[in-house]
Amino acid sequence: MLLLASALTVQAQHTAPKNIVKADDQALAKIKAGKAYLVDVRTPEEFDGGHLQYAKNINFNSPDFKAQISKLDKHKPVYLYCRSGNRSGKATDTLHALGFHSYYNIGGFEQLKAEGFPAEQLQTSAGGSHFR
Repeated sequence: MLLLASALTVQAQHTAPKNIVKADDQALAKIKAGKAYLVDVRTPEEFDGGHLQYAKNINFNSPDFKAQISKLDKHKPVYLYCRSGNRSGKATDTLHALGFHSYYNIGGFEQLKAEGFPAEQLQTSAGGSHFR
């Protein structure tokens, strides 16, 4: 019985953070005030094509993802997103392992834009460059 309870607890801890949670106006207010992080875990190229306002880009597929994400304050909430919610869901596992206290997979970029999160679309010209 104890073994079964332990297995269920481990499974719940492992799968629960991957669930997409709806970010509310309070989350956005915390992010704007610098009391929480908004992290885009997509590639720099995806980020450059458009991202949510106030987002910091930390590429989940980068070999130094753990080192980069570890620089964040573990006591501040971290709201993660990607294209669909898959990479940000996997990133929650990393935050859990690193000892972060509050972290949320808020889903995909296009859906968040549609829900009213302010976004920045970067304009690039054929021969020009852009800045992040």
